[in-house]
Amino acid sequence: MSDKIATLEQFLKDDPADTFSRYALALEYAKIEDVSKALFLLGQLKTIDPGYLALYYQLGKLQQIAGLTDEAAETYREGILLALKQNNRHTHAELKFALEDLTGQEED
Repeated sequence: MSDKIATLEQFLKDDPADTFSRYALALEYAKIEDVSKALFLLGQLKTIDPGYLALYYQLGKLQQIAGLTDEAAETYREGILLALKQNNRHTHAELKFALEDLTGQEED
């Protein structure tokens, strides 16, 4: 286990509501290709803080890697709606492109 993972896990142990540390830990697990652990952490984050917009792109990509294409498409769609609500054009465009790349069709 890397020092970074150990540090982030300690942060979460100290403060289970620390959304940034949970997100960062998921990305660290994704880097070492522990997709199941990364998916688990991002799923927790989505439950704890569904307004954490950055998680939708990462969760969708990991779902794609895991072969969960229907779930990935739904995650991207949820993120697109949230990005619109948050008026975040950059993330909206990124999620829309990811969804179109996944489905092979242009989304409205």
